[in-house]
Amino acid sequence: MESTIPIIDLSAMCLGKTTEHSSSSEISQLADEIYQAFCTVGFVYIKNHGIPQEKIDTIFKLCDEFFQLDYAVKQKYARPASGSGHGWVAFEREKVSLDRPADHKEAFNITEPQTHQRPWPDKEVPNFQSEIASFFDICGDLSLKILHIMALGLQLENPGVFTNTHKVMASTKNCTTLRLLHYPCIPQDKLIKPGQIRCGEHTDYGSITLLFQDNMPGLEVLPIGCTEYVPAPPLPGTIVVNVADLMQRWTADQLKSTRHRVSIPSEECHRRVPRRSLAFFVHPDDDTVITCLDGSQKYSPITAYDYLWQRVKATYEY
Repeated sequence: MESTIPIIDLSAMCLGKTTEHSSSSEISQLADEIYQAFCTVGFVYIKNHGIPQEKIDTIFKLCDEFFQLDYAVKQKYARPASGSGHGWVAFEREKVSLDRPADHKEAFNITEPQTHQRPWPDKEVPNFQSEIASFFDICGDLSLKILHIMALGLQLENPGVFTNTHKVMASTKNCTTLRLLHYPCIPQDKLIKPGQIRCGEHTDYGSITLLFQDNMPGLEVLPIGCTEYVPAPPLPGTIVVNVADLMQRWTADQLKSTRHRVSIPSEECHRRVPRRSLAFFVHPDDDTVITCLDGSQKYSPITAYDYLWQRVKATYEY
């Protein structure tokens, strides 16, 4: 099946452009396109977003340098079993689908890009923290623009409801996370456990997710009402953006958090090549109380922090 994910041009609200630079009709059309896509598919590709490709390529290069390090070196930067989510997550440590073996991947989580209280591999990978911090900030800025457009599309009485509750990203009071993801190449079929894939079927936890893919396929999405996953291949110059669970809860199921996964390619040439992606998981500030914006009681109130950690506890295998 071909991908049903729409491609949306963000030119009217890209980074570096304010509402004064675009007509009200352009912004209204953009808000409606995003709204319609998130009500039906839950995923979009955005183009003309304003993040330079050179910046994205720099982060992918850092990924390559870090994940090529020896296990013992990476272990120095491991994510702790409790407390901060910052750090390296070892191969097969995560299990996002309870019906499958642990995921065929490793990752590095960044939650507080400016802090020096967490271990950073700058000795082995020069400029790691500074480049990551810069990229984190850019992704945060773009996320706020998208959240604002979503509020306009929902025609909320307070169009600042999302931007006003994502004010302290990159701090200890917000769990927004940049994840560097590495899916190793697969040299022999026997290394794959029965049922194992690169990332099991799941939905994301927070508000929205920005995903930067390399040129390797694998991402698949299960459209609402469908029984078959469809590919979401990398498209040059685009970022994948999807609705996550807290946003669906916040909007009383108006916007859809869609199940997705990363499969193991059937093509031999793709199995022999590692896959990398950068996922920017956007979360509301920790103390934000998520209640249904339509005034209904469809879901009980819960803070963004409590909801996230309920989900995280079920994901990691130690």
